[in-house]
Amino acid sequence: MPLRCLAAHSRQRLAPALCRSLGTATRSTTLRRSDKQGRITIKAPEEVKSYPATIKVYTRTGDKGTSSLFTGERRAKDDAVFDALGNTDELSSMLGLAIAYLQSTPADSLIPRLEAIQCLLQDVGSNVATPLSTEKQASKVRRTRFDPDGYHCTRLEQWIDELSEGLPVHRSFILPSGGLAASTLHVARTICRRAERSLIPLKDEVDRETLMFVNRLSDFLFTAARWVAMTQGVPERIYVHQMGCSTEFDK
Repeated sequence: MPLRCLAAHSRQRLAPALCRSLGTATRSTTLRRSDKQGRITIKAPEEVKSYPATIKVYTRTGDKGTSSLFTGERRAKDDAVFDALGNTDELSSMLGLAIAYLQSTPADSLIPRLEAIQCLLQDVGSNVATPLSTEKQASKVRRTRFDPDGYHCTRLEQWIDELSEGLPVHRSFILPSGGLAASTLHVARTICRRAERSLIPLKDEVDRETLMFVNRLSDFLFTAARWVAMTQGVPERIYVHQMGCSTEFDK
């Protein structure tokens, strides 16, 4: 799917979901109503009443060192689930920084893909916050299933193949480099690997596709960092063995 279409598709899907979570109705919302004869009438979008959301940032419920899962269960904040959730949150934040560095650059066409990944990381978080061993409501498990058909993982692989076209062949270790945006993506890659490691203790609690996606995501971020460096014309630095080798530092 072209990047522009992907961004539009993501907005169309996310806007209603976001409004639902905030307790508001969107302009595109329509209400269907049946009368006694079973006839269906549709209430016009402009007639739908929208209620402003009032959401407090603080709840005070975690002041004693526990937090709630999507299942309603409360666990200590140093539980493995919250470690994984924190890592995916940190990864999304780092992607936000990369997006900021990519604005109005030759590589800004990557932004819609990174934004889509940020949204998918929210879905990963929902899956992690619904441990299979403690969730007794089957409907809630279905609602938080992540990528059951493997679509998102396959799409990452397609993106990797697309970005790899034209990249210089690397025959040595590539050091995190290539400019601000590329280096930030390298940092995101390392956070992604940490997120993956933190998911391993939860492998029986999360969907298999969640682990697959996060594993493939680090490969995408590595490729994206290289692509950004190439597109912006910033050289990458490679590993040079230092023992017995004269370096710029020695001169």
